[in-house]
Amino acid sequence: MTPDQLLTRPETTLPTLRSAVTGLPSYVPGRRSAGMDIAALASNESHYEPLPAAISAVAEAAGRMNRYPDMAAVELRERLALHLGVTAGEIAVGPGSVGVLQQIITGLCDAGDEVIFAWRSFEAYPILVELAGARPVRIPLDHLEGHDLDAMAAAVTERTKVILLCTPNNPTGVPISHERIESFLRAVRSDILVVIDEAYVEYAEAGSGPNSMALYRDYPNVCILRTFSKAYGLAGLRVGYAVAAPVIAEGLRRTALPFAVSAVAQKAAIASLDAGEEMEARVAVVKQERARMSRELAARGWKLQPSQGNFLWIRADDDLLPRLVDAFDRAGIMVRAYQGDGVRITVADAASNDRVLRLLEAHAA
Repeated sequence: MTPDQLLTRPETTLPTLRSAVTGLPSYVPGRRSAGMDIAALASNESHYEPLPAAISAVAEAAGRMNRYPDMAAVELRERLALHLGVTAGEIAVGPGSVGVLQQIITGLCDAGDEVIFAWRSFEAYPILVELAGARPVRIPLDHLEGHDLDAMAAAVTERTKVILLCTPNNPTGVPISHERIESFLRAVRSDILVVIDEAYVEYAEAGSGPNSMALYRDYPNVCILRTFSKAYGLAGLRVGYAVAAPVIAEGLRRTALPFAVSAVAQKAAIASLDAGEEMEARVAVVKQERARMSRELAARGWKLQPSQGNFLWIRADDDLLPRLVDAFDRAGIMVRAYQGDGVRITVADAASNDRVLRLLEAHAA
């Protein structure tokens, strides 16, 4: 019997997906470049090639990819522990920070539990929460495009298990100060895991955001979430990590998909950590370009909040947004549009950034 015949049989009943799955919104990735003259500024990737040390590590590790990777990622965890001044027992790794976040929500949330986060923030937050059967609690950003921590604290209930703080916030680029997070931590129960998501921390100016490691040492319910996908340029290899109290970190390792972080990714991450000075030099150039673009756009009348990520955020209503997106598309510039909210533009090389400036000058606010 053919598949078509099977489907047309009156008595056929196919398996059904969970309602939590059928109701999920699709994660929308940044669009991919389709030509040599396309400026791919939609995904917040590093425009640099991977660090040379990482490329060498990948080439060496590729010869052993017939073997399973170290599921416990011991060498990488030990290198991260040395880098951060913690123990390997306080670190869990996963396929990007989003993979580790899925481990966090799976490990802490039962059906009906609540996860609080700002909105708009990282698009994967509500998807991962709903997939776990938990309830996403979205708290609108404040008028400065940042987290409204007072409103987030007021939203806590007896079912709250996790609170996500994205700093600098994706997609707005606004950080949360150390003092504000510390005050927030004093206001919420210690049995709630407060995740400080720092995917873009390397691009933040010193002092603009929290000293998350200091907060972690003072508040055991803090979990720090970071990635190698952005500043380290390993987006295609998928490796991220969390720093958490040993009992929490052990739970995150238990909920991880076996062998999810490849040996190639682990070796590249270690090599990238060892090439930290070279990474920082690249980040410094991105910061300079970010500042230049912000100055020039402000001079053209665009009102932007200062970004601490490797991107800029333009708030755009339903009238401006489609006109901007159409203009970017026609100019061969791929940006990330958020319906009803605005446009996020990755800061890249100077030539691509100049193309953005020329376009926005022609469409000045």
